[in-house]
Amino acid sequence: MESGYVLDFSEKTFNEFFYETVAIDPDYEAHLFNGRGTSKANRFRAFIEHSNPSTVAKLLREIWEYRASLEYWPPSSDEEKMRHSFFSTIARIEGRSDMIDTSAIEAFEPNETLEELVASIRRDLDAKKPQAGIDRLHTYCMKRFASLVRKRGGGECGKDDPLHSRVGKYVNLLRTQNNLTPMSERIMRSSISVFEAMNPIRNDRSFAHDNPDLVEMEEARFIFDSVTAFLRYSKAVDGRHFED
Repeated sequence: MESGYVLDFSEKTFNEFFYETVAIDPDYEAHLFNGRGTSKANRFRAFIEHSNPSTVAKLLREIWEYRASLEYWPPSSDEEKMRHSFFSTIARIEGRSDMIDTSAIEAFEPNETLEELVASIRRDLDAKKPQAGIDRLHTYCMKRFASLVRKRGGGECGKDDPLHSRVGKYVNLLRTQNNLTPMSERIMRSSISVFEAMNPIRNDRSFAHDNPDLVEMEEARFIFDSVTAFLRYSKAVDGRHFED
């Protein structure tokens, strides 16, 4: 951000990003953005300095997801090193260097089986074994997006509908029923491919089957971080427009 810019944000979309991810409107809470200068980069730095750690961590996770959605944004030559440093920084901000944020993995409707599924995923994460929970994270997402589609009037998802198809149906419902900003729609549509890529990971690299080559722990952490970031984002957007 040396030039003062933050990715491709304009002043308008910069403000919208904060509102849609952490429910903070920079126009009305300007004190959080003062002290560094008026450029978007300096306002961003000031926000990091003035805000509570959990809010900063959430915002940084969401901005990584947004960056990943920009098809024309050239990846760095040391992308993996940068990603590791970025998420290590987030972990230090949260004060939990070895923990994954599980706040987005919740029982979204009364169901004993669902509650046990959530509990089992959290047990693996508490034991610092995210690679052991990849298959159940996939199952959780299958249930969650089927529920979201049903609640939004999209009917029942078929038993054979893959995960990315369910996510795609949900995104289309939001697009047609809500007044999403172009930025929100872009993030959500780009995330469909993330869930599509999760299908072979679940089938070929997890405990779902007798697979000798499991996902390594650091990659499993990255998968959890990416998927749960979208779950938090979809909950924020969905909750802003609907009251269940």
